[in-house]
Amino acid sequence: MLHFDTDYMEGAHPEVMRRLVETNMEQTPGYGTDAYTAHARELILRACGLTDGMVHFLVGGTQTNATVIDALLSHHEGVLAAESAHINVHEAGAVEATGHKVLVLPSHEGKLSAGEVEDYISRFYRDETCGHMVAPGMVYISHPTEYGTLYTLDELEGLARVCAGAGIPLYLDGARLGYGLAAGDTDVTLEDVARLCDVFYIGGTKVGALFGEAVVCSRPSLLPHFFTLVKQHGALLAKGRLLGVQFETLFADGLYFRIGSHAIRLALKLKQAFVAKGYRLYIDSPTNQQFVCLPNEVIDRLSAHVSFELWGARGEKESVVRFVTGWATRDEDVDRLMAWI
Repeated sequence: MLHFDTDYMEGAHPEVMRRLVETNMEQTPGYGTDAYTAHARELILRACGLTDGMVHFLVGGTQTNATVIDALLSHHEGVLAAESAHINVHEAGAVEATGHKVLVLPSHEGKLSAGEVEDYISRFYRDETCGHMVAPGMVYISHPTEYGTLYTLDELEGLARVCAGAGIPLYLDGARLGYGLAAGDTDVTLEDVARLCDVFYIGGTKVGALFGEAVVCSRPSLLPHFFTLVKQHGALLAKGRLLGVQFETLFADGLYFRIGSHAIRLALKLKQAFVAKGYRLYIDSPTNQQFVCLPNEVIDRLSAHVSFELWGARGEKESVVRFVTGWATRDEDVDRLMAWI
């Protein structure tokens, strides 16, 4: 059975697992106060081009989004996000459970428009009854988006300008950031993300780690007492060095970026093969998530040999499906998949 469901089906990249085993019997202080975690922070800040900043390690993506958004917002504020945003669709109301509303804007292939964000904020404060409503307190984006699409540098700069003008933070969900940075036609670097986003996270769970996400903030004053809030959200790992060791390994010699490049190469190979066989792409994704429209009879036949995800409800005659590559995907896996088409 082949598996293209998602990019975290396997445990961890062998090099990450090797380092976890090597350090397993060491005794270190807890809660991320160990030397491995300190070094991981240094490596991440260096990769981001930041001479100063704050890095905190959490365990999972939903936990990270809920904790960061709760920390950035006041009680009366909500978070602006695309209709298709992960926090709005696939996080079971985790943000709303913290007491903050997701304020939905149109999705453009998964992305927000800076102009529409600016217009929403302007219209909100022109309304004399705005004191009765949830105020837009921050902007949430993901890169890549739920559809595997990417912001251009110009789009990201536009959103950053709007947020700066409104005095609200721009937050980037980087669950699959490694794959976005590795895409061949992107003009956005990790340094750009760190420069333009007030807070973002570097996803490890989907990019080679056993688990873990690294929250980066270039202005620590935005997140006062964040350590305590992480604890309050049940997101503080007592054995914090398990996160430090993993991110130290991912960033010590560029492994994080090599993982991204590997997955992108195989995703593009997969996309080209589908197109060559006459199938229609649902969206032209440059990243490791590929969305294809397949006849239902092809889906049913494939399902006996390959696992993948239906993207939305099953159609009457054809449906949108998602295939995902990752660090463990092999060329022969893609070749076998295409042989079944």
